[in-house]
Amino acid sequence: MDYYGIGYSNIRLPNSSNSYIYKYNTRINTFPEEVFLHEFLHSLERTSEEYNYEIPALHDFEKYGYQDEKLVGLKKWYQDYMNGNIKTSNGYVGLPKEVYNLKPANNLDFEHSYKIDEFHEPQNVIEEVKQLFKNIINNISNIGQAFKNNANQNLEVTN
Repeated sequence: MDYYGIGYSNIRLPNSSNSYIYKYNTRINTFPEEVFLHEFLHSLERTSEEYNYEIPALHDFEKYGYQDEKLVGLKKWYQDYMNGNIKTSNGYVGLPKEVYNLKPANNLDFEHSYKIDEFHEPQNVIEEVKQLFKNIINNISNIGQAFKNNANQNLEVTN
C-alpha cells in the first residue's frame, strides 16, 4: 500500500529468500540499507518545506557535485544534507537544525485525507453493507479515472 505525500515511509521486503535483494550484488544494489535513511529524509524534506525552509531536493545530489560512489554510496551527500553542510556559492545549505525538533507536516488538512484503518473488520451487517458500498463507489471512481487517463493518453498520441 502506498501513502503518497504524507511523510510516511513504508519499506516492504519480499518474503521470498530467493529475491535478489537478499543477495549482495554491487551492480544492482550496492547499498540496499540506504533506503531506510533515504525514505526518512524524505519526511524531513517535506517537514522543512512545510515550515517554509528552502532546502535542496533530496534527489538533487548531482546538482551539488555529489556522486553515488562505489565504496560509500551517497553517504557524503546524506551527511552534508542532514548537517546543512552542502557548499554553494551563497554559503552552506541542507536540512535546518530545527527540523529535527519540529512536528511533521503542519498542513493538517490534506487534500485527500481519510482515516487509515486497514485492519478494521466490519463488526455487524450495517458495517458490512457500508463497506460494500464504499468499495463499489471507490472501484467505479477508479475505473472512471482509468478510462479518463486512457482517453487523454490516446488524444496525446493522435495529436
